[in-house]
Amino acid sequence: MIIEFMMSWKNYIFQSLAATIATMIILLALSLENAVVVASIAASIFIVFAMPNAVSARKRAIIGGHWIGLFFGSISTLIPQPYHFISIIVFSLAVGTTMLAMVIFDMEHPPAAGTALGIAITGFSWNVGIAIITSTILLAIIRTVFRPYLKDLV
Repeated sequence: MIIEFMMSWKNYIFQSLAATIATMIILLALSLENAVVVASIAASIFIVFAMPNAVSARKRAIIGGHWIGLFFGSISTLIPQPYHFISIIVFSLAVGTTMLAMVIFDMEHPPAAGTALGIAITGFSWNVGIAIITSTILLAIIRTVFRPYLKDLV
């Protein structure tokens, strides 16, 4: 890996800086009270800028995956959870159903499982929903702008 870095150091530095800028733009657009969403989006930013040719880096996967995670995470909050063990089952189902739907709809994006789990644990709010929708659209736009300059770093 060090040899690859030495040969393509400009790409490594540029893509890391681009990821930093993308994170800044998204953080400016979001409230930090949505930390769960921010963490999932940060993982998405890594995929976009470190592995731009990966299936999970496609705009369809970024937007669709997180929106699916938003949906199943939100649905899970409607299930009564009178006991801790039931909560664990519900949280796990949020992740599993998100994974199943992403695979069925060809929108595989691993960080979206984190979105589902985060919402299942913390609960749905309109602010979180808007944050996910806004941040995924912003990330897709940023990806489109930077895409011609990106190469796989891993």
